[in-house]
Amino acid sequence: MSTPIAIAHRPTHVSLKPLPITFLATIFVVLVCASLMTVEVWRSWNAHDIALRQTEIATSNLARALSQHADDTIKEADTVLVGLIERLETDGTGNASLERLHKLLIQHIAELPQLNDLSIYDESGLWLVNARSGPIPLVNNSDRQYFGYHRTHSSRGPYIGPPIRSRSTGAWIVTVSRRFNHSDGSFAGLVLGTINIDYFKTYYESFDIGRAGSIFLSLNDGTMLVRRPMLEDAIGKNLSDYPIYRDYASRSAVGTAVMRSGQDGVERLIAYRHLEQYPLFVTVARSKDEVLTGWRADTYLYLLGAMLLTLALALLGWRLIHQIKLRLLAEADLLRVQESLKSLNQHLERLALQDSLTGLANRRQFDSALRDEFSRAVRTGNSLALVMIDVDYFKQYNDIYGHLAGDECLRQISDAVKACKNRPGDLATRYGGEEIAVLLPDTNLAGAVAVAEKIRLAIYNLHIEHPGGPDGLVTISAGVDAFVPVRDGNIPFELIQAADRALYAAKFAGRNRVCSSADLH
Repeated sequence: MSTPIAIAHRPTHVSLKPLPITFLATIFVVLVCASLMTVEVWRSWNAHDIALRQTEIATSNLARALSQHADDTIKEADTVLVGLIERLETDGTGNASLERLHKLLIQHIAELPQLNDLSIYDESGLWLVNARSGPIPLVNNSDRQYFGYHRTHSSRGPYIGPPIRSRSTGAWIVTVSRRFNHSDGSFAGLVLGTINIDYFKTYYESFDIGRAGSIFLSLNDGTMLVRRPMLEDAIGKNLSDYPIYRDYASRSAVGTAVMRSGQDGVERLIAYRHLEQYPLFVTVARSKDEVLTGWRADTYLYLLGAMLLTLALALLGWRLIHQIKLRLLAEADLLRVQESLKSLNQHLERLALQDSLTGLANRRQFDSALRDEFSRAVRTGNSLALVMIDVDYFKQYNDIYGHLAGDECLRQISDAVKACKNRPGDLATRYGGEEIAVLLPDTNLAGAVAVAEKIRLAIYNLHIEHPGGPDGLVTISAGVDAFVPVRDGNIPFELIQAADRALYAAKFAGRNRVCSSADLH
């Protein structure tokens, strides 16, 4: 049975590169400009809704006021009619009674400016008395609609008929009438109050509803009584096919609507309201375009200001981003220059610490490294070793082959010395002329001797011809010393001096050999 092996998956960390500052600045400028325009568009649209809502409220309030006015106007006339019927049915229609009623009618006409006339008719349609002075005209009004209504209806309530022209004055009037009866309940005639349409017209013209606005006062069956603006062919016109009547006023007592006129194409805000006591309703319409004229002017002004401000911000943002780009380019150039200077300084530093011929450290670097390693050895208590190397009979080599060949010989020897170093901390130095020093931190005397012997063999194995050298080859002599320095007891020069004495001992012993300070005792 095999055992499943669980494989652990190391989560992969994806480093996200930061967005460049110019991109972020561009996004910020775009967001600021877009936000400014968005806020302005929102403010304008909100102002648009507020303007329409305020107009709707104002139009509804106006419809309420006009319906109350129409109610009160008709109520005043109807109250007079109620009083007249009570007198007629109590006192009768004798001459004395009619004389008193004539005076009363004249008084009511004087008190109620909306009334065009007050009249009393008998059951045949003849005038019994009216509110005018002079003889009563022999005119029969039995052909009027209101007369036919009361003759055929026993209702004692008021009847408001369609608009008609007065036979006495020729003016358009609205009729309000009530029936009175004989003592047996049969039809005895009617009392009639007429209201001049100009009275409503004058009152409606006192309101500011704009050039395309309108006000209607109509019967509940859709017959128009009064219109502003006043059109002769509109009086008595039936509105039953109009959407405002068909879809709204005929179905509810109060309401508002927004619709486009089929006659002039104007879209209007419409408020309608039925009278509380009489079968009429009032309609007030405001042109939506006129309502929004002030809003439109403010919106254009504010939008223009917002656009100019947005343009200014965009230009400033573009300028800022351009300056940021220039600064970034300058910083990039500066960084490149700094990197070049750093690289140059490092190169110069290497040149200052390096021998140009051999590639080994120079005397300056050696002196600094010796001080540092000596101090470290004092602190740690570890041994510090030094190998001093000198090329045997090098002056004769130069005399035989020339200085150029001598330089090449030194380069090959230096390469061999560098190849024999085992640790990064070891330092090979051209100490002077053909003399080379190898500093070996943390190395005892035996270890240093082994390194020196390794270097001697490596150089011997180069087989560089030298007629004046041992075995006809270029060889070296090396002196080695190592000790653990004591604070205030040793100085770096002691190490150099001891290694140098060992070097001279190697030369004195026949060259091509390694001697240590221990060999001197």
